[in-house]
Amino acid sequence: MTRESGVELLGVRVDAVTMAGAIAAFQQMIKIGRPCLVFNVNVDICMQIRRDPELAMIFRSADLVLVDGTPMTWAARLLKSPLPDRVSGSDFVPAFCRVAAKAGYRLFLLGAGPGVAQGAKIALEEMNPGLRIVDTYSPPYGFEQDETENERIVDRVKRADPDVLFTAFGAPKDQKWLYRFRNDLGVPVSMGVGSSLDYLAGRLRRAPHWMQTCGLEWTYRLVQEPGHLWRRYLVKDPPFFYNLLIEIFRRRSRVGSGDSE
Repeated sequence: MTRESGVELLGVRVDAVTMAGAIAAFQQMIKIGRPCLVFNVNVDICMQIRRDPELAMIFRSADLVLVDGTPMTWAARLLKSPLPDRVSGSDFVPAFCRVAAKAGYRLFLLGAGPGVAQGAKIALEEMNPGLRIVDTYSPPYGFEQDETENERIVDRVKRADPDVLFTAFGAPKDQKWLYRFRNDLGVPVSMGVGSSLDYLAGRLRRAPHWMQTCGLEWTYRLVQEPGHLWRRYLVKDPPFFYNLLIEIFRRRSRVGSGDSE
């Protein structure tokens, strides 16, 4: 995979692809067979990347980075680097599963709370007759610091032999765990999908479409999980918009002075 069509968003390289393009990229990576990593980036993850050099390095090494969240597409437009589509994990998983059911791809769902991955499996298989979800597993809290549990997870995934691994640990755990173990897992495509399994299993309700398109999906999530999300949305993420303004002025100043990008 090459990443020649990407754009730079506040220091994060994002691939300029549509939903159809992302699905085609998955099919290509499955065909190639070597372990590839796919990540989504939203406002919160963008801010984490700016604070965490290790996470920034991991995103630079990714094979595909998809933009998740309307504010990120707005930012791309304001920076004169418009993206063709928003490809959120919550939209991508069901869309890819429709293709996977026809192609016979093998999927593994890993993560989320107890019973959530299994609930997502049931929902996806009902929506897509013939879909092959070969296994699910929800690791215990703190598993990433338990080497025995990590070995157990890697062995379970290897024995299931999936074409695609979807993980739902949350950022940055998804990205750091997959980067650490991708060669041990040997899965052609691994992707962190955030809350996608919770939506599919019915543990969380997704915001109405109008809220998604208006950039208000975060408010809907905050109402559902205030104790878990208030710090993220009200403290950690707002500096994104300050950084965006600084970048807009910086680029305009360079253009005004005659410098090239």
